[in-house]
Amino acid sequence: MTSENTTIDNAVTVRNVHKNYGDVQALENMSLDFPRGQLTSLLGPSGCGKTTLLKIIAGLLPATSGEIMVNGTPVSGPGPDRAFVFQDFALLPWADVMRNVAFGLELRGVAKSEREAVAEKYIANVGLAGFERSFPHELSGGMRQRVGLARALSVDSQVLLMDEPFSAVDEQTRRKFQEDLLALVKNENKTFIFVTHSIEEAVYVSDQIAILLPRPSRVSEIIKPSGFRHKSADGIRRDPEYLDIVDNIWASLRSYVE
Repeated sequence: MTSENTTIDNAVTVRNVHKNYGDVQALENMSLDFPRGQLTSLLGPSGCGKTTLLKIIAGLLPATSGEIMVNGTPVSGPGPDRAFVFQDFALLPWADVMRNVAFGLELRGVAKSEREAVAEKYIANVGLAGFERSFPHELSGGMRQRVGLARALSVDSQVLLMDEPFSAVDEQTRRKFQEDLLALVKNENKTFIFVTHSIEEAVYVSDQIAILLPRPSRVSEIIKPSGFRHKSADGIRRDPEYLDIVDNIWASLRSYVE
């Protein structure tokens, strides 16, 4: 099943996108809609083009052909309407938490007092109040990832692109991050595009899941979990619909796992 073309307001639209690396076709005729204010996960086995698609949407990679639209405007490169949360944190090692979070605003020429006020808000929102003057080497992996998320939020981009942001943390921290992410989606009114290898994570955090198949990558199915969104974190993980969706996705992807 491919993405549906409905009257839903889409923040990002991908149409007939191809991406080739020499003779290797990474993406084939990719079309996908990302509804505004929702979190869409890109899920699939290794090598299915999830990060490639994310970087094309970010404007960090050019598509070979096809069109990417963000808020109705064609993507021709990086822009302030999109922020990227990298898997490897991508923090400035010589800068403290406050400056790392405020760095995007600094590049835009925002006054120091204003950018630090914004940074302070998002540092608190991600649970790092009190660590404003700490340096990356003084933080755990989970805390460094929170700094990266706060930095992306501070520039007030309408689309947040997240490349496996929780892959480098332990399971306990990962679960807490997932709960925090649900709260951010609810409260920030932004569009999140989230790459993950974890079926359980995708079903837990997503309004929409795009299942990608490899060699070359194309959209196999769109799944929209909905029946358990009102439940508590633990309630979601025990919900029969949640468990059924996890099992069904695994059944569809199992043959592609080497």
